[in-house]
Amino acid sequence: MKRSLLLLFATIVTLNNCLAQNTPQTITGTWNGALNISGTKLRLVFHINANPDGTLTATMDSPDQGAKGIPITSAKLVQDSLYLDIKAIGGSYAGKITGPETIDGHLKQAGQNMHIPLTKGKAEALKRPQHPAKPYPYQETEVTIENKTAGIKLVGTLTKPNTQKPVPAVILITGSGPQDRDQTILEHKPFLVIADHLTRQGFAVLRLDDRGTGKSEGDFATATTDDFATDIEAAYTYLRGFSGVNPKKIGLIGHSEGALVASKVAAKNPAVAFVVLMAGSAVPGTELLVAQNEAFLKAAGMPEATLQKYLQLRKAQFEVAATEPDVTIAAEKIKQLEQDAKATFTAQEMQQMGLSPQSEQAIVAQLSTPWFRSFLAYNPAPTLQKLKMPMLVLNGTKDLQVPYQQNLPATEKALKAGENKKYTIKEMPNLNHLFQTATTGMVTEYGQLEETIAPVMLEEITSWMKEVVK
Repeated sequence: MKRSLLLLFATIVTLNNCLAQNTPQTITGTWNGALNISGTKLRLVFHINANPDGTLTATMDSPDQGAKGIPITSAKLVQDSLYLDIKAIGGSYAGKITGPETIDGHLKQAGQNMHIPLTKGKAEALKRPQHPAKPYPYQETEVTIENKTAGIKLVGTLTKPNTQKPVPAVILITGSGPQDRDQTILEHKPFLVIADHLTRQGFAVLRLDDRGTGKSEGDFATATTDDFATDIEAAYTYLRGFSGVNPKKIGLIGHSEGALVASKVAAKNPAVAFVVLMAGSAVPGTELLVAQNEAFLKAAGMPEATLQKYLQLRKAQFEVAATEPDVTIAAEKIKQLEQDAKATFTAQEMQQMGLSPQSEQAIVAQLSTPWFRSFLAYNPAPTLQKLKMPMLVLNGTKDLQVPYQQNLPATEKALKAGENKKYTIKEMPNLNHLFQTATTGMVTEYGQLEETIAPVMLEEITSWMKEVVK
């Protein structure tokens, strides 16, 4: 769940100039470099501009984390050295100009001093070999769907096989965070790949820009999972009346939070033909995020004793956000929990946990949003118990965002309790949250991998869906 997890390891900086004349004008432009974090390469791109008075301004991108335009608080050129202050990430950069197009420097952040040489120019484009190329051997139409409940219009793409016969169809439902219709993440377009694959296999596929994203109307920032469910209900109604689609064979595929949405929509619409849950959770949001934090921080090497203290703090804060109805009171309690906990931690522990005044402000703000409060308070199990249609439930064993050990058994328990006789649950070996073949499962690995989605995953979904709609 991208909202809660994308950590900014990143950095700063910039610029250059020629050794011969180090002036603000000569170091303007784009610079790129990479950090090596626990064996994972993290690219950084810096954009430097010179003002008429000679002062510098700069921003930073972290392409592998999907972050762009991070402000650099101050940028200064002193003789042959560049100094950057980046309060947004709690870090700083100092580098020496070693040539017309090179800077050798170090990024300091959270007590670490990381070497990062910079080269002038854009970062190398990432390879995404699974992205299909036009012309496609099927129909592709941009569609507009009205959500009358919300009073907004949603825009997306409908792909359909070249046939006059009515075909089965499926709606793709994105995970958390504002997503376009391709669910573009770190230059990967998994929904484009899935839609292309399924359409070639005989299915019509509808995918939408999230509300307030791309061409769709609405306010994403104030929306909750329930709001997104009304968007997909509108899409389901639209497809049922679409010429060339078999209205009795329309299913839903939801990824991550999209799996929660799929379950909500299917529970209200028993005529949904089938549901595929990709990396869906089946435990209360408070429990999921504690497990999520634990998985990531263990993988990052946080000492066990420190980790348990950190998890205890976050669990208490999550519970407040989920249960305190007054958001202002909740924010004060969350802040006080942080301050009380920090009073008992050593300086080393706080450094290991990444706790700072900035992080305190960030967690209070994050846990005060409507989406987060709603997500933490939601228990998916009762909804899953209502589903009677065929279900395919898939989680990767390298998924650190929705750990399979916690959520697959919980999903099966809920489906059994609801007496669903038509479900299939599978662990997908060595696949991460995006269902890429992974080594670590860390978020920082997502953009490094050329594979957008494992072929075995595509085949698993396709073969199951074909059997269901026979």
